[in-house]
Amino acid sequence: MEKAGKPTHRQPKAYQDSRFLQSKDARALRILAEYLEPLHRFQRHNIQDTIVFMGSARLRSEKAAKAALVKAERAGHGIEAAEMALRLAVYYEAAKELARRLTEWSKKLDREERRFVVCTGGGPGIMEAANRGAAEAKGLNIGLTISIPDEEFDNPYISRDLHFYFHYFFMRKFWFVYLAKAVVLFPGGYGTLDELFEILTLVQTRKARKRMPIVLFGAEYWNGVINFDALVQYGTIGPRDLDLLHRTDSIDEAYDIITRGLTENALGAPGPTL
Repeated sequence: MEKAGKPTHRQPKAYQDSRFLQSKDARALRILAEYLEPLHRFQRHNIQDTIVFMGSARLRSEKAAKAALVKAERAGHGIEAAEMALRLAVYYEAAKELARRLTEWSKKLDREERRFVVCTGGGPGIMEAANRGAAEAKGLNIGLTISIPDEEFDNPYISRDLHFYFHYFFMRKFWFVYLAKAVVLFPGGYGTLDELFEILTLVQTRKARKRMPIVLFGAEYWNGVINFDALVQYGTIGPRDLDLLHRTDSIDEAYDIITRGLTENALGAPGPTL
Protein backbone atom coordinates (compact mmCIF):
# COMPACT_ATOMS: atom_id res chain seq x y z
CA MET A 1 0.00 0.00 0.00
CA GLU A 2 1.43 3.34 -1.08
CA LYS A 3 2.20 5.64 1.81
CA ALA A 4 0.63 9.08 1.60
CA GLY A 5 3.23 11.81 1.29
CA LYS A 6 3.15 15.34 2.63
CA PRO A 7 0.97 17.77 0.70
CA THR A 8 2.94 19.63 -1.95
CA HIS A 9 0.84 22.78 -1.65
CA ARG A 10 -0.66 24.40 1.40
CA GLN A 11 -3.52 26.85 0.98
CA PRO A 12 -2.59 30.27 2.46
CA LYS A 13 -4.42 31.61 5.44
CA ALA A 14 -7.18 34.02 4.47
CA TYR A 15 -5.34 37.09 5.79
CA GLN A 16 -2.26 36.09 3.78
CA ASP A 17 -4.11 35.41 0.52
CA SER A 18 -3.30 38.40 -1.70
CA ARG A 19 -5.83 37.35 -4.36
CA PHE A 20 -8.61 37.37 -1.81
CA LEU A 21 -7.46 40.63 -0.18
CA GLN A 22 -7.56 42.38 -3.57
CA SER A 23 -10.99 40.99 -4.45
CA LYS A 24 -14.31 42.81 -4.19
CA ASP A 25 -15.33 40.46 -1.37
CA ALA A 26 -12.51 41.82 0.81
CA ARG A 27 -13.29 45.49 0.19
CA ALA A 28 -14.55 45.94 3.75
CA LEU A 29 -11.21 44.64 5.06
CA ARG A 30 -9.27 47.08 2.89
CA ILE A 31 -11.41 49.98 4.09
CA LEU A 32 -10.94 48.90 7.70
CA ALA A 33 -7.18 48.63 7.14
CA GLU A 34 -7.10 52.27 5.99
CA TYR A 35 -8.65 53.16 9.34
CA LEU A 36 -6.76 50.87 11.70
CA GLU A 37 -3.23 51.14 10.28
CA PRO A 38 -3.11 54.98 10.37
CA LEU A 39 -4.73 54.91 13.81
CA HIS A 40 -1.96 52.61 15.03
CA ARG A 41 0.76 54.95 13.80
CA PHE A 42 -0.91 58.11 15.11
CA GLN A 43 -1.26 56.51 18.55
CA ARG A 44 2.37 55.37 18.49
CA HIS A 45 3.49 58.96 17.87
CA ASN A 46 0.94 60.36 20.34
CA ILE A 47 -0.64 62.57 17.66
CA GLN A 48 -4.11 63.69 18.64
CA ASP A 49 -4.84 66.73 16.48
CA THR A 50 -3.60 68.47 13.37
CA ILE A 51 -3.52 71.67 11.34
CA VAL A 52 -4.43 70.71 7.79
CA PHE A 53 -2.96 72.51 4.78
CA MET A 54 -4.71 72.07 1.43
CA GLY A 55 -4.00 73.52 -2.01
CA SER A 56 -2.85 72.88 -5.54
CA ALA A 57 -0.21 70.27 -6.35
CA ARG A 58 0.78 72.39 -9.36
CA LEU A 59 2.19 75.43 -7.59
CA ARG A 60 5.96 75.83 -7.51
CA SER A 61 8.46 77.48 -5.25
CA GLU A 62 9.66 80.92 -6.29
CA LYS A 63 13.07 79.50 -7.21
CA ALA A 64 11.58 76.78 -9.41
CA ALA A 65 9.10 79.17 -11.01
CA LYS A 66 11.84 81.68 -11.89
CA ALA A 67 13.93 78.93 -13.46
CA ALA A 68 10.93 77.75 -15.48
CA LEU A 69 10.29 81.29 -16.72
CA VAL A 70 13.90 81.68 -17.87
CA LYS A 71 13.63 78.36 -19.70
CA ALA A 72 10.36 79.40 -21.37
CA GLU A 73 11.82 82.73 -22.47
CA ARG A 74 14.81 80.99 -24.04
CA ALA A 75 12.52 78.53 -25.81
CA GLY A 76 10.18 81.27 -26.96
CA HIS A 77 6.98 79.54 -25.91
CA GLY A 78 5.04 78.81 -22.70
CA ILE A 79 5.95 82.24 -21.37
CA GLU A 80 2.44 83.22 -20.26
CA ALA A 81 1.98 80.01 -18.26
CA ALA A 82 5.42 80.43 -16.70
CA GLU A 83 4.62 84.01 -15.71
CA MET A 84 1.40 82.85 -14.02
CA ALA A 85 3.33 80.13 -12.20
CA LEU A 86 5.75 82.74 -10.89
CA ARG A 87 2.85 84.93 -9.78
CA LEU A 88 1.32 82.00 -7.89
CA ALA A 89 4.64 81.03 -6.31
CA VAL A 90 3.87 83.56 -3.56
CA TYR A 91 1.40 81.02 -2.18
CA TYR A 92 4.02 78.26 -2.03
CA GLU A 93 6.31 80.54 -0.04
CA ALA A 94 3.43 81.65 2.22
CA ALA A 95 2.39 78.06 2.95
CA LYS A 96 5.96 77.15 3.85
CA GLU A 97 6.33 80.14 6.18
CA LEU A 98 2.95 79.68 7.85
CA ALA A 99 3.61 75.97 8.46
CA ARG A 100 7.01 76.78 9.92
CA ARG A 101 5.59 79.39 12.30
CA LEU A 102 2.68 77.20 13.40
CA THR A 103 5.04 74.28 14.05
CA GLU A 104 7.33 76.46 16.15
CA TRP A 105 4.29 77.69 18.10
CA SER A 106 3.01 74.16 18.73
CA LYS A 107 6.42 72.97 19.92
CA LYS A 108 6.43 75.69 22.58
CA LEU A 109 3.23 74.39 24.19
CA ASP A 110 5.39 72.06 26.33
CA ARG A 111 2.93 69.21 26.52
CA GLU A 112 3.45 65.48 26.28
CA GLU A 113 1.04 65.12 23.37
CA ARG A 114 2.06 66.00 19.84
CA ARG A 115 -0.28 68.94 19.43
CA PHE A 116 -1.44 70.58 16.21
CA VAL A 117 0.87 68.73 13.82
CA VAL A 118 0.97 70.02 10.24
CA CYS A 119 -0.87 67.61 7.92
CA THR A 120 -1.11 67.72 4.11
CA GLY A 121 -2.17 65.56 1.20
CA GLY A 122 1.42 64.44 0.83
CA GLY A 123 1.92 65.65 -2.74
CA PRO A 124 3.92 68.43 -4.40
CA GLY A 125 2.98 72.12 -4.63
CA ILE A 126 1.27 73.62 -1.59
CA MET A 127 1.44 70.27 0.18
CA GLU A 128 5.20 70.06 -0.23
CA ALA A 129 5.53 73.68 0.91
CA ALA A 130 3.68 73.04 4.19
CA ASN A 131 5.57 69.82 4.93
CA ARG A 132 8.78 71.65 4.11
CA GLY A 133 8.02 74.51 6.49
CA ALA A 134 7.21 72.11 9.32
CA ALA A 135 10.37 70.12 8.63
CA GLU A 136 12.47 73.29 8.68
CA ALA A 137 11.04 73.96 12.15
CA LYS A 138 12.18 70.44 13.09
CA GLY A 139 8.65 69.27 13.74
CA LEU A 140 6.84 66.08 12.88
CA ASN A 141 4.50 66.45 9.92
CA ILE A 142 2.02 64.21 8.13
CA GLY A 143 1.35 63.36 4.48
CA LEU A 144 -1.89 61.60 3.48
CA THR A 145 -1.08 60.57 -0.09
CA ILE A 146 -3.69 59.13 -2.48
CA SER A 147 -3.02 56.73 -5.35
CA ILE A 148 -4.12 58.24 -8.68
CA PRO A 149 -3.14 57.32 -12.26
CA ASP A 150 -0.07 58.86 -13.87
CA GLU A 151 0.89 60.85 -10.79
CA GLU A 152 4.52 60.56 -9.76
CA PHE A 153 6.12 62.94 -7.32
CA ASP A 154 8.55 63.08 -4.47
CA ASN A 155 7.81 64.98 -1.28
CA PRO A 156 10.92 64.39 0.83
CA TYR A 157 9.83 66.64 3.70
CA ILE A 158 7.19 64.36 5.25
CA SER A 159 8.20 62.64 8.48
CA ARG A 160 9.05 59.13 7.32
CA ASP A 161 6.79 57.15 9.65
CA LEU A 162 3.89 59.56 9.06
CA HIS A 163 3.66 59.21 5.28
CA PHE A 164 0.43 57.35 4.49
CA TYR A 165 -0.69 55.97 1.13
CA PHE A 166 -4.44 55.60 0.60
CA HIS A 167 -6.54 53.91 -2.05
CA TYR A 168 -9.93 55.24 -0.94
CA PHE A 169 -10.54 58.97 -1.17
CA PHE A 170 -13.19 58.84 1.55
CA MET A 171 -10.81 57.23 4.03
CA ARG A 172 -8.19 59.87 3.27
CA LYS A 173 -10.81 62.58 3.79
CA PHE A 174 -11.82 60.95 7.06
CA TRP A 175 -8.28 61.30 8.41
CA PHE A 176 -8.06 64.89 7.19
CA VAL A 177 -11.14 65.90 9.16
CA TYR A 178 -11.07 63.51 12.12
CA LEU A 179 -7.88 64.92 13.63
CA ALA A 180 -8.11 68.48 12.27
CA LYS A 181 -8.47 71.37 14.70
CA ALA A 182 -7.74 74.01 12.03
CA VAL A 183 -7.70 74.04 8.23
CA VAL A 184 -6.00 76.47 5.86
CA LEU A 185 -6.73 76.28 2.15
CA PHE A 186 -4.52 77.83 -0.50
CA PRO A 187 -5.46 78.22 -4.19
CA GLY A 188 -6.25 74.85 -5.71
CA GLY A 189 -8.36 72.94 -8.21
CA TYR A 190 -11.08 70.33 -8.07
CA GLY A 191 -9.51 68.42 -5.19
CA THR A 192 -9.07 71.49 -3.01
CA LEU A 193 -12.61 72.70 -3.78
CA ASP A 194 -14.00 69.26 -2.97
CA GLU A 195 -12.19 69.24 0.37
CA LEU A 196 -13.27 72.82 1.15
CA PHE A 197 -16.97 72.20 0.61
CA GLU A 198 -16.94 68.88 2.45
CA ILE A 199 -15.37 70.54 5.49
CA LEU A 200 -17.78 73.49 5.32
CA THR A 201 -20.72 71.09 5.08
CA LEU A 202 -19.58 69.08 8.10
CA VAL A 203 -19.12 72.24 10.18
CA GLN A 204 -22.35 73.88 8.95
CA THR A 205 -24.40 70.76 9.77
CA ARG A 206 -22.49 70.25 13.04
CA LYS A 207 -21.44 66.76 12.09
CA ALA A 208 -18.03 68.13 13.04
CA ARG A 209 -18.84 69.50 16.48
CA LYS A 210 -15.51 71.20 17.06
CA ARG A 211 -15.05 74.94 16.57
CA MET A 212 -12.45 74.90 13.86
CA PRO A 213 -10.76 77.89 12.17
CA ILE A 214 -11.11 77.59 8.39
CA VAL A 215 -8.82 80.02 6.58
CA LEU A 216 -8.89 80.68 2.83
CA PHE A 217 -5.49 82.09 1.99
CA GLY A 218 -5.42 84.22 -1.16
CA ALA A 219 -8.46 86.48 -1.08
CA GLU A 220 -8.18 87.51 -4.74
CA TYR A 221 -8.17 83.90 -5.86
CA TRP A 222 -11.01 82.75 -3.63
CA ASN A 223 -13.20 85.78 -4.33
CA GLY A 224 -12.73 85.18 -8.05
CA VAL A 225 -13.34 81.44 -7.94
CA ILE A 226 -16.25 81.24 -5.47
CA ASN A 227 -18.93 83.90 -5.09
CA PHE A 228 -19.96 83.21 -1.51
CA ASP A 229 -22.03 86.42 -1.40
CA ALA A 230 -24.11 85.14 -4.32
CA LEU A 231 -24.94 82.01 -2.32
CA VAL A 232 -26.31 84.27 0.41
CA GLN A 233 -28.14 86.43 -2.14
CA TYR A 234 -29.88 83.41 -3.65
CA GLY A 235 -30.73 82.10 -0.19
CA THR A 236 -28.90 78.80 -0.62
CA ILE A 237 -26.82 79.53 2.49
CA GLY A 238 -27.51 81.86 5.40
CA PRO A 239 -25.57 85.07 6.14
CA ARG A 240 -24.08 83.45 9.26
CA ASP A 241 -22.62 80.65 7.15
CA LEU A 242 -20.05 83.15 5.89
CA ASP A 243 -18.74 83.34 9.45
CA LEU A 244 -17.51 79.76 9.13
CA LEU A 245 -14.48 80.91 7.14
CA HIS A 246 -11.88 83.66 7.02
CA ARG A 247 -10.30 85.09 3.86
CA THR A 248 -6.88 86.70 4.03
CA ASP A 249 -3.66 87.45 2.15
CA SER A 250 -1.62 87.93 5.31
CA ILE A 251 0.58 85.28 6.91
CA ASP A 252 0.40 87.21 10.18
CA GLU A 253 -3.39 87.33 10.12
CA ALA A 254 -3.70 83.65 9.22
CA TYR A 255 -1.29 82.77 12.03
CA ASP A 256 -3.26 84.88 14.53
CA ILE A 257 -6.64 83.44 13.49
CA ILE A 258 -5.41 79.87 13.77
CA THR A 259 -3.43 80.16 17.01
CA ARG A 260 -6.17 82.19 18.68
CA GLY A 261 -8.83 79.69 17.63
CA LEU A 262 -6.75 76.74 18.80
CA THR A 263 -5.95 78.40 22.13
CA GLU A 264 -9.58 79.27 22.83
CA ASN A 265 -11.28 76.11 21.59
CA ALA A 266 -8.85 73.20 21.27
CA LEU A 267 -5.89 73.55 23.60
CA GLY A 268 -7.63 71.96 26.56
CA ALA A 269 -9.41 69.32 24.52
CA PRO A 270 -6.93 67.05 22.74
CA GLY A 271 -8.20 64.31 20.53
CA PRO A 272 -10.85 63.92 17.83
CA THR A 273 -14.28 65.51 18.41
CA LEU A 274 -16.32 64.47 15.38
